[in-house]
Amino acid sequence: MRQLLVLVLILCSLLCIYAVKGKSRHKNKPTQQFPLVQQEKYLIKECLNNSYTANSCKKVFCHPWQRCVDGSCSCKLPYQCPRNGTSVCSAEGKNFRTYCQLKSYECLRPKSKFRSRGSCKLQDNFEVFLKPENASERFIQVEVNSQRTFICGHGWSMNEANVVCRHLNFPEGADHVELGDPADAWNSSECLQATCRGAETSLKECSLARTVRGHEKLAKVVCHTAHKECSSREFPCVNRKCIPLDKTCDGINDCGDLSDELCCKACRGESFHCKSDVCIPNSYLCNKEMDCLTGEDETHQGCRGDETAEESEIEKTEETEDESMDAERRKIKTFLPQLHCGISNHTVTRWKRIIGGHIAGKGEFPWQVAIRGEKTTVNCGGIYIGGCWVLTAAHCVRQSYVHTYLIWTGMLDSVLKNDGIETFNLKRVIIHEDYNAKTYENDIALLEMITRHPGQPCSPPNTVAACIPWSPYMFRAGHRCKVSGWGLVEDYGRQFTLKWGYVNLMSNCSEIYQERYFKGMECAGTYDGSVDSCRGDSGGPLVCFDFNNVAYVWGIVSWGENCGEKGHPGVYTKVVDYFEWISHHVGKSIVSRFNL
Repeated sequence: MRQLLVLVLILCSLLCIYAVKGKSRHKNKPTQQFPLVQQEKYLIKECLNNSYTANSCKKVFCHPWQRCVDGSCSCKLPYQCPRNGTSVCSAEGKNFRTYCQLKSYECLRPKSKFRSRGSCKLQDNFEVFLKPENASERFIQVEVNSQRTFICGHGWSMNEANVVCRHLNFPEGADHVELGDPADAWNSSECLQATCRGAETSLKECSLARTVRGHEKLAKVVCHTAHKECSSREFPCVNRKCIPLDKTCDGINDCGDLSDELCCKACRGESFHCKSDVCIPNSYLCNKEMDCLTGEDETHQGCRGDETAEESEIEKTEETEDESMDAERRKIKTFLPQLHCGISNHTVTRWKRIIGGHIAGKGEFPWQVAIRGEKTTVNCGGIYIGGCWVLTAAHCVRQSYVHTYLIWTGMLDSVLKNDGIETFNLKRVIIHEDYNAKTYENDIALLEMITRHPGQPCSPPNTVAACIPWSPYMFRAGHRCKVSGWGLVEDYGRQFTLKWGYVNLMSNCSEIYQERYFKGMECAGTYDGSVDSCRGDSGGPLVCFDFNNVAYVWGIVSWGENCGEKGHPGVYTKVVDYFEWISHHVGKSIVSRFNL
């Protein structure tokens, strides 16, 4: 018996040791997806799983020849481009009225690349070759009207390399760039200086200038031809290229599809971090073109210098780089329809520290409307979004009561009835088809007002539409926004004047409300509960401002745990999640400020 007991103890010890070893081995097992990305301090793994690229309009702006549809940049048809612009010729010898029309045609038929400005001419010739043909790293030789030259090494980067490879029908771009000296047979005293933005598909779209070579090395490139499994020290691009991890988040489009710059906690080197977690080159700052979704690249501290000097520098660049089509691209954007929304006539005070609710000034919330229900008092708030359309909460309205509702615009006091108030009847009520009255899921509705002038939009006086956000990355947790309405105040007392307060977007809503919190909801409030929406504010706006002080309706007042209670912020319908639903009913031209 004693021997048996000793044997059992030995077996138990061995099993315990094996279990500990097994547990340790399991703990240290590397993950399969994004091996080192999880530890990479610059990258956001959750964002990477969405596979964002340069065609993801939740992260970047679409080109003028594209439109944003369901989060992706899709090709426009040529006739949908502005008619103004420079006539151009395609590589197939086809004339186009504008550069935008050619690019939209190329978007649908990739072989129809840009060749030259103006009408097509038989003598025009532009060809790109890689020499020698049997090497992996090859020099770039360009033939312009029967004269051949090489691309200079000075300024040669992945931007230019990706364009060269796309020009030669390698759609994923370049693997990497090199500099070198060609064999004596190809030696040349001149070379061609190329400067590209990186999104071009033809080298002829870039700025090209002949220059004396001197002792300068020439540009070499390896175009991406084969896919492979990325190593633990490489970043897997969405287009299946592999780049070194330290090449991510540096403002340089190494992947070729921009997927290495769209999910960044911070940026490396000479690049700028947009609030939407996108890295852009410093050269994009203060260039009179918004590259960050909320415009912080154009309101950066470095942009506050001599405006005249900045403008003259831009004009100088456009004059000296007359071979580049990038200036034409920027000019086309000015010809696109401009949707004016979210601009208040009132002096903006959003940077001033204010605690508690305050009485709204005239014109401060020109998108705020009041909804009168079956009774004669204000039942709910609403948001004017353009045309004859008002956005509100689904729980505020019923379709069967459409003829009993009134919309008041321009109202500040519901009793004294200030000047400038207009009253509108409703034509129809559209409640989200998946609205759940018990859980407040999809608590959103559209109200169409009856116009005073048939065939024309309502255009209420003293009213400005709030902009509709299209990207969930425009405003993030911690951003300070404004909520307004005629709801109950402290001690649940009635109020009759429009009031507002600052609240912060919060990221821990699911932890606070747990099973009561669903997709399409957003929490906002103050940690001490001093500012909150309350009963009577329902359907009203939670507006967030971009860096140009343009107001976007980020939330609709929906529900909450009491009012102004510490630890229980207000819950809002997250409008950005319903962008496609809204635009489907009212039309994209009414709600799309960009990416039309």
